[in-house]
Amino acid sequence: MLDVRFVRKNLDQVREALANRQMKLDLDEFSRLDETRRSLLTEVEALKTERNASSGEVAKLKRAGQDASHLMERLSAISEQIKALDEGARKADEESEAFLYSIPNVPHATTPVGKDETDNPVIRTVGDKPDFGFAPKEHWEIGQNLGLDFDRAAKLTGARFAVLWGDLAKLERALAAFMLDMHTGQHGYKEVSTPYIVNSDSLRGTGQLPKFAEDLFKLDFKDFYLIPTAEVPVTNLHRDETMEEADLPRAYCAYTPCFRSEAGSYGKDTKGLIRQHQFDKVELVRFCRPEDSYEQLELLTNHAEEVLKRLKLPYRVIALCTGDLGFSSAKTYDIEVWLPGQNAYREISSCSNFEDFQARRAGIRFKPKGGKSQLVHTLNGSALAVGRTMVAILENCQQADGSVLIPEALVPYMGGQTVLSPK
Repeated sequence: MLDVRFVRKNLDQVREALANRQMKLDLDEFSRLDETRRSLLTEVEALKTERNASSGEVAKLKRAGQDASHLMERLSAISEQIKALDEGARKADEESEAFLYSIPNVPHATTPVGKDETDNPVIRTVGDKPDFGFAPKEHWEIGQNLGLDFDRAAKLTGARFAVLWGDLAKLERALAAFMLDMHTGQHGYKEVSTPYIVNSDSLRGTGQLPKFAEDLFKLDFKDFYLIPTAEVPVTNLHRDETMEEADLPRAYCAYTPCFRSEAGSYGKDTKGLIRQHQFDKVELVRFCRPEDSYEQLELLTNHAEEVLKRLKLPYRVIALCTGDLGFSSAKTYDIEVWLPGQNAYREISSCSNFEDFQARRAGIRFKPKGGKSQLVHTLNGSALAVGRTMVAILENCQQADGSVLIPEALVPYMGGQTVLSPK
C-alpha cells in the first residue's frame, strides 16, 4: 500500500494516478476518515495529559489530608471519555486503513499513460514467425492426438482443467526442469519450495487481498487459501523481517501449481490451456534497494525472455499502460509469445516492479550500513508459465502430419526424444 503520509501530502498526484488507471475512488472520503482519526487521537492525548495532571493533584491533596473528591469525579469522567474516544479512534483507524488498502500503486513516470490494453506500446519484437506450408492448427487440435485430455479432467473436477498423458506430461516436467536449471545455474536465483496454501496475511502482503478475494480459492475450514501464484509465498518468506544491505539483491525462483477462480473471465479462452483454474508456473522474485529496482526490472525481464530465446519461440515485449497496469505494480512489462494457430501474440509472462508497495504491507525492510532501516523494493515475473509455454511449442513446432518437433534445448530433458508423435 501507499504511505499514508504520501497520500495526505499528495492527494492531487494520487487523484491523477487513479484517473490514469481508469479507476474511481473518493479521496475526499479518505481525507475525512484520516482527519477524524487524527482529531480523535489529539483529543485522547489532551485528555490523557489532563488525567495525568489531575492524578498528581489528587495524590498531593491526599498527602495534605485535603478533600480530593471533586478531582476524583473528574478523573472518572475523563476515563470514560478516553474509553469512548479510543473506541471511536479504533474504528476510524480501521476504516482509514481499509480505504488505504483500496488505493492502487502510483504508476512510475516511465509507465505509458493509456486507457486499456490497446494503448500498450511494443518495446521489442524478437524471433521470426514460422512459415508453414499448411494452415496451422490451434494447440487443442494438435494436443488431442498427443495426450491432451479435457474430457477426463471435466469428469474428475469440471471445466477449465486438463489431464496430460504420456509425452505431454513428460514435456510439462521437462519444461519446468529446464526453466529451473537455467534460472538457478545461469541467472543466480536460489530455488525454494514453498507451501501451496497460504494464510490471508500473506495475500494481503502481496496485494491479492482484500481487492481480489473473488479470484481466490478459499478453504472453508480455516484461514487458508490456495496460492494464485508463487509470488505470494515467496515474497512473504521475508514478511516482518529486516535484511542486511549486503544481502541485497536477493533472487528466488519457485515452481508451483497456481489456482485461480478466473472470476469475471467467463466466455474468454474457454478452449484449451490458456485460461485454466489450475496451471504450473516458474516464478522469479527479487528483493533489492530502492535505487536499484528499475535496473533489476530490466534484468528480471531479460531472464524471462531468455527462456523463449533458448526455445526459439518468437515473442514481443510490451509495456503495460496505466489503464492496464496491475493493482500493486508501478511498472510492468508483459512478454507475449506468438501463437500461429491463433494468429496472435498471447501473454506468457508479466514482469513487475512494485517498488515499496508490497514491502510496506508485508513489513519487509533492509538496514543500510550506519543508517536507519527502510523498505525494500520487490519485483516478480513468470519465467515462465509452463502450460502456455507448452501451447507455444505445440503451435510453433507443429508439422503437417500432426507431430510436434521438440525444441533442441529440451531434448536432454526429454531423454533424447526429438519429436512428439500422434498416438
